[in-house]
Amino acid sequence: MEKTSILHLITATKNVSPFDVNMAFDAGFDNVVPYAHVELKEVAGLVQDAIFSRTPSGIKREGLFIGGRDIDLAMDMLEAARNAMFPPFEVSVLADPSGAFTTAAAMMAKVEQHLGKKFGGNLSGRKVSIFGATGPVAGAAAVISAKSGADVELVAHRSVPDMQAKAASYNSRYGTDIGYSDGTSDRLKKDILHDADIVLCAAAAGVRVLSLEQMAGSPNLKIVADVNAVPPSGVEGLDVKADGTPITGCNALGIGALVIGNVKYSTQHNLLKKLLGSDKKLYLDFLAAFEEARAIVSQNIK
Repeated sequence: MEKTSILHLITATKNVSPFDVNMAFDAGFDNVVPYAHVELKEVAGLVQDAIFSRTPSGIKREGLFIGGRDIDLAMDMLEAARNAMFPPFEVSVLADPSGAFTTAAAMMAKVEQHLGKKFGGNLSGRKVSIFGATGPVAGAAAVISAKSGADVELVAHRSVPDMQAKAASYNSRYGTDIGYSDGTSDRLKKDILHDADIVLCAAAAGVRVLSLEQMAGSPNLKIVADVNAVPPSGVEGLDVKADGTPITGCNALGIGALVIGNVKYSTQHNLLKKLLGSDKKLYLDFLAAFEEARAIVSQNIK
């Protein structure tokens, strides 16, 4: 008799995400078990309790999901989980804190798609400026962009030293060369937009970050993507359903939050299914999410 499938959902935060719980059930898991307020030092013990309570054939019906809000902590937890296991006692692991990995992956896959269709080439050598850069989606998008050969800068909204420290942390951890810039005034934002090829807006829901006046006249601006679906949009004039649609008032193409969200949903769904469907044990992070999102976008090219 086949054992019931179980997803062990670990987070350092007070609550697990209902979004992730729903996604796990929809991907085919019979049971989803949450573990909240988990510290990094506790991950190995939880993982070993999960793998040693079943036979090697039984743990093929298990998976581990790492949530939370901090992308670095999620990566540390993924590594701690990997180090706690050994053949044949292994389960596949997916890290996606606050959905940031799959959201960033979806955004970058759509940017890459429209960049290639309209302008030729890929992210390599493009200047990517990221607004709302303090959050996990921005961080994951920055690393994905940098790993893809882009010239990436995090734009400071309040504190330039804080953004400098964040860029340095990413560079040290992920071997990237992410920069930072001062975007604390409308004039400075306009200067940044003047030089950017691609602008990513990952600010908090309902926060307007960029105006049409700031974007107007930017000679190099090709694509603007916004993950905020709550009015007002993060970018003035960018509709949530825009899918490579020209933004009236500037020369750029827009990618809206609902279009990004559709790819994000499919990406997370597919990765969760892989936790149960692969004979090889998988350790899935934001780079794996990007490859999955790319595959989804390539199958649905308009």
